[in-house]
Amino acid sequence: MTTLIGSGIERDRLVSSRQYCAGLTRREAKNFYYGLKLLPEPKRSAMYALYAYMRLVDDIADDDGPGHTRQQRLADLQAWRRQTAAVLGGDVDAIKRHPLWPAFADMAAQYHVPERLFDDMIDGQRQDLDPVVVRSFEQLHTYCYRVASVVGLASIYVWGFTGGKGTEELAIKRGIAFQLTNILRDLKEDAGRGRVYVPADELKAAGLTLEELLAWRVPEKCDAFIRGQLERAEKYYADSAELDERVSVDSRPTLNAMTAIYHGLLEKISADPRRITRHRVALSLPAKMLIGWRALRSRSAP
Repeated sequence: MTTLIGSGIERDRLVSSRQYCAGLTRREAKNFYYGLKLLPEPKRSAMYALYAYMRLVDDIADDDGPGHTRQQRLADLQAWRRQTAAVLGGDVDAIKRHPLWPAFADMAAQYHVPERLFDDMIDGQRQDLDPVVVRSFEQLHTYCYRVASVVGLASIYVWGFTGGKGTEELAIKRGIAFQLTNILRDLKEDAGRGRVYVPADELKAAGLTLEELLAWRVPEKCDAFIRGQLERAEKYYADSAELDERVSVDSRPTLNAMTAIYHGLLEKISADPRRITRHRVALSLPAKMLIGWRALRSRSAP
């Protein structure tokens, strides 16, 4: 496989970059980390680099602190896009500018991750710079693709897969399933930031306003609406089920663990839909560790 060693990037710099990405993932990842730990090397380090990239670009879009105006964040995202292109183009000086880049560039080169996916990721973050009101599921689908499905596509390039375009379509659907789960989990928090990802036309058809949903003012309507959103997410999990058998055997425990964690969140919401209006739903640490243990055991099962 192609690597950066021998291309102007010292081995020590690459090792240090991988350590930086691993540390960032361990510190910041919630649902990802327990799944990624199950990967063998060098895939594990490659996925840490991918996560670190996503985390850092996400931080640019979300940093609304002093001095970080919308225009400044927009400029920062554009600078990040140019930097990404330079790094992927093999610009050694660009690669040396931040501890992320050596490991990121090595990951992209080793596993031939399409550059367009990183452009799409940045487009998704760009979309979050403004208050969000999603008008329809068609619009939501595009958003979910940009912020989640592209991550799934990049991941299967690292993991290895069979089935070509058909498998890429399955990865897109699994990413949408994950993001629909996130949207329900984060409903209250996102609304507080002016981001409403439930389709406005469906909310209106249900005879509800966002304020009524958040206050759970008409329980029967609110419950029916959220259960409709849950059913859609469940369908995306079901429609992408074949993905599990199409990624490389050594990477299946990671995919299984990540899916179990996200689907576990969906099941927790389904048990009491109103809870999403009170707080952010999460799985406990023991529950995540149990999922990881079961996924690890599946790797050695006959």
